Amino acid sequence: MEKKKSRLSQAMVFLILFGIVSLFSDMTHEGASSIRGAYLALLGASAGTIGFISGLGELIGYSMRYIFGRITDRTRSYWPMTILGYVLDIIAVPALALVGEHGWIAACMLLVIQRMGKAIKKPAKDTIMSFAASQEGAGRSFGLQELLDQIGAFLGPVLLWLVMLGQADASPIRTYSLCFAVLAIPGGITLLLLLYTRSRFPNPEQFEPEPKEYIPFRMKKSFILYIAGISLFAFGFIDYSLIIMHVSLTASSLSGSLAETSALVTEGSLPLLYAGAMLIDAVAALFFGYLYDRIGVKALVFSTLLSSGFAVFIFSMHSVPALLLGVALWGVGMGAQESILKAAVTSMVPKSSRATGYGIFECSFGFFWFLGSWLMGVLYDISIPAMVAISVTAQLTSIPLYLASSHQKKREDLPAASH
Repeated sequence: MEKKKSRLSQAMVFLILFGIVSLFSDMTHEGASSIRGAYLALLGASAGTIGFISGLGELIGYSMRYIFGRITDRTRSYWPMTILGYVLDIIAVPALALVGEHGWIAACMLLVIQRMGKAIKKPAKDTIMSFAASQEGAGRSFGLQELLDQIGAFLGPVLLWLVMLGQADASPIRTYSLCFAVLAIPGGITLLLLLYTRSRFPNPEQFEPEPKEYIPFRMKKSFILYIAGISLFAFGFIDYSLIIMHVSLTASSLSGSLAETSALVTEGSLPLLYAGAMLIDAVAALFFGYLYDRIGVKALVFSTLLSSGFAVFIFSMHSVPALLLGVALWGVGMGAQESILKAAVTSMVPKSSRATGYGIFECSFGFFWFLGSWLMGVLYDISIPAMVAISVTAQLTSIPLYLASSHQKKREDLPAASH
């Protein structure tokens, strides 16, 4: 009986520590995301501008990941790239508190800087996570990471809701500025925990001991099909900034139809709506991560079928229950996207050039998210039914490509297996 203590592996300790870093990081930037669309609208930005800026931020944040992924693979500077990216990502958020009235251009620039920080850190971070995930299961590991991410993404908006409760008599600009300033607290904790994790695990490559000599990345057909699928999904997946802008503009008519639930759609409770979506995102990430380890890319097919109709409920049905269901389905789509998409890349890309693989994957994802966000923002002002139809169709069209990718991957693995 003496030595039967079950201890966490060092890989799992690393995954949990990094997950806690992500928790506080997500408190910071997802707290900001919960009010970003409403804030930009308050500063004078149109729906088309908000869609464009949201998409541009994602385009920069994702397209530059290819470049930084290549740099990371060649230099093996996993920690320096991760830390630099986190610093830019975290600092840009509380700086929004300094933007004055009508300062939407300055706010947009800060949001782009924040996305640039994510571009620098993500390939390096995802790669060192994949090293530890090789011991614990890719779906389970990235699902756990996303679970902790989204606990932070839940707590951030709740924190801002509490701030807003205490600012009932303040002007909207002052209230939003205070919200962004308060986010400096979880931001500072993020950086301290990140440095601690770096000191505890200076060489995370050791979790996956295979030789890491550089092998140029080759695009296999399965990966190309997968990229095409996730690109269509990204194109149709409406950014939350547009959703929250829509809710803020229609809050009075929605709450008027159901007085007993009107508190759910007031200006002050907007962060809580996002918090609820993040909570569902967290549960979905863990569930679909485990499912991925069992059935592979088919888990992504299942999640897409489940979540693709969120826009119908949010934009086409004018009631609070429909809105809540739509936001919940959006959260399911986000959770699956953040866990399964990364886990699938781990199995498709050679270990020695994985940061490049993540960069290529995320560059394509971001480009199509940019195009989709821009188009959805423009269509919102012209024809909401057309916007909804394109969103749903694009997401559903990704499913045959996921299945084709999975089938092709099995064919590509056959020679190696028979060998």
